[in-house]
Amino acid sequence: MSATDTSSDATHDSDAPTPVPGPKRLQPHQISVAIGIVIALIVVVSGIAASTLQWHDDSPIQREVFGGVPGALKFAFYVVIPIMFIIGSVMFANRVRNWERGGPDRRTITPKNAKKRMEKLRAGLYMQTLLRDPAAGIMHSMIYFGFLVLLAVTSILEINHQLPEGIKFLHGGVYEAFSFIGDLGGVVFLTGVTWAIVRRYIQRPYRIRIKTKPEHAVILGVLAAIGVTGFLAEGFRIADTGMPSFEKWSFIGYPLALVFENMSNLDTWHQVMWVAHILTFVAFLVILPVTMLRHIFTSPLNMYLSEKDRPKGAMKAMPNLMETELESFGAYRVEDFTWKQLLDTDACTMCGRCTAVCPAHATGKPLDPREIVLKTGEVMAATGNPVVSPPIGVDSEITVSADLLFERITTEEIWSCTSCKACDENCPVNIEILDKILDMRRYLTLMESDFPTELGTAFRAMENSGNPWGMSQAERGDWAKDLEGIDIIDGSDPMTAEYLYWVGCAGSFDDKNKKVTQAMAKLLQRAGVSFAILGPAENCTGDPARRSGNEYIFQMLAMQNIETLDGMGVRKIITQCPHCFNTIGNEYPQLGGHYEVIHHSQFLEQLIDSGRLDLSGAKLEERIVYHDSCYLGRHNDVYLAPRNVIGRLGGVEIVEATRSGTKGMCCGAGGARMWMEEHIGKQVNVERSQELVATGATRIATACPFCYVMIDDGVKAQGVEDDDVKVGDLAMHVLDAIENADPLAQPPLAEAIEASED
Repeated sequence: MSATDTSSDATHDSDAPTPVPGPKRLQPHQISVAIGIVIALIVVVSGIAASTLQWHDDSPIQREVFGGVPGALKFAFYVVIPIMFIIGSVMFANRVRNWERGGPDRRTITPKNAKKRMEKLRAGLYMQTLLRDPAAGIMHSMIYFGFLVLLAVTSILEINHQLPEGIKFLHGGVYEAFSFIGDLGGVVFLTGVTWAIVRRYIQRPYRIRIKTKPEHAVILGVLAAIGVTGFLAEGFRIADTGMPSFEKWSFIGYPLALVFENMSNLDTWHQVMWVAHILTFVAFLVILPVTMLRHIFTSPLNMYLSEKDRPKGAMKAMPNLMETELESFGAYRVEDFTWKQLLDTDACTMCGRCTAVCPAHATGKPLDPREIVLKTGEVMAATGNPVVSPPIGVDSEITVSADLLFERITTEEIWSCTSCKACDENCPVNIEILDKILDMRRYLTLMESDFPTELGTAFRAMENSGNPWGMSQAERGDWAKDLEGIDIIDGSDPMTAEYLYWVGCAGSFDDKNKKVTQAMAKLLQRAGVSFAILGPAENCTGDPARRSGNEYIFQMLAMQNIETLDGMGVRKIITQCPHCFNTIGNEYPQLGGHYEVIHHSQFLEQLIDSGRLDLSGAKLEERIVYHDSCYLGRHNDVYLAPRNVIGRLGGVEIVEATRSGTKGMCCGAGGARMWMEEHIGKQVNVERSQELVATGATRIATACPFCYVMIDDGVKAQGVEDDDVKVGDLAMHVLDAIENADPLAQPPLAEAIEASED
């Protein structure tokens, strides 16, 4: 029975109790205003208490708060600052109201995720993620921590101001240390601001230069003014009070006071600088909610909320498309995103780190991940109630007439993505860019049938033949004909082997990858592993369909596979394709399929470590570079297993490409790009292959069938033949090394491949 039916029956049940409305929860935008009001009240009460109680410190080494400042200016301070806090909180609340337009997204804190939540919050507050780029990280840290020190110094001064004479603490040596720390914080802060100005307007790195707007000059100008006016006000204050010797601990303010001490009207100059300093802080409060400076708050908040209730490599679940009553799928309006996806747009620091690592952008494609975030934010801001400023200033000719994402985002941008997740991985504030792109693909495919022509062929092949190649399912097990002892079981038979070897479409039908499958099967047999394959009963996992937005075909294939696997009683699965590994392990649970899935690189590592796969004498006197698969690495954090397997081979010299590990370069085939042509810019696989060849390696190891095809093609496109650089899957290199150790064994697999191709 549907939820609608249940509620309908309840209305006709006279015995049904009348629901009692619970207490209304504060909305996030209301919390923002409440925080501003609380801070404003604290400031007002502080001012009233100080002027009423008149508690003074008689110590000879201390500082009088508001010393030399007339009562009218003090009164103005305690009126203007609270008002500005309230105005700022209301302006910030208007942005929060925009986030509330988004759909639900479970980001609640639980005992299971609490530790990770706090770790990510701490990483945000401590600027740890920014330090991935040392120069930018140190510069931001100097501004951030310097500002916090200045804020703390001001707060401590005001707290001490409110205390009775007997418990005031800001005098003597404590005051001298306080003065030193305050000036040190100011120096660090101003140095960071100066560095930022030089970096943005003199050094001008590409990713910063292309997004520099007038508001950056305003922000940096206000921050610089806060630091400069603070030091000037301090210098005039010290000069006006007669240059007391204990103020020498203000190692910036005191030398400035020496410059000013012979000036006339020092009290007036002090008041002018004091007012200027307060006005710069007021300006800071004004620009805080309406410029990118807001990320001081939104970025740590976004990091705190980044822990999801689904695995890292899994897409958002969708309802069963055969049963749902939804009229639209995917995202084409702002409201189709979740509130967290909309918060992302205000958490963006516009740093461009996502753009810098995007393989599509690097090879001249239309996609710029940062623009996806900013354009979404532009549409959200322009259609809000009330309308708020965009995440960053836009050109005057850019207009938004409706809350439609494709007002600003083109389909060419969306289809250029390889779903490599480099943008997400490199974002210092955990913005989820890939989810947005994939949600928009769902809309384009399911609602508009707006996808590249080549995908239509792949969709029909998956729907009709169970694989994107359109090959006959009867041929799935043909790779095993020349091997003995391969148990091919029917999908209706019970599983008797310990492991199901999930070969995948590429391993079954692609000529290159059939050799990988054969090599892996031989290694499993050598290790005495009990395994079986499905052969014709195995369908595509649906990864290409889902990553290209066709949730309907994904669910169709996934449900068939789950029914087969559950009916057979399968529990342990070995995959050689990271896409199959990710889909079965991370996404099938959304549809009720729960299995222990292991990638063949991980399984080989276990077999070698346990001694079941004997590598004694196995050697390759060659230089090997490993190419990271995006779906094994960034989507599932498997980086060491393939390297550990290669490292156990004798004689090898392992080298790393310029971009490797979390910074690895995509092969260009992910996100269903395997079945799309590259019509714009340089081919991604050629770009990556050039990096791998440049290492001087004589062998390139892959751990993904798509990577194998793309890298091998990319290497050959450079005119490099197998005699110079052999490209092959991890399993092929391991088998070569083992067979090299046994002169009576078959020829190394690489030679067998060449012979079969001849």
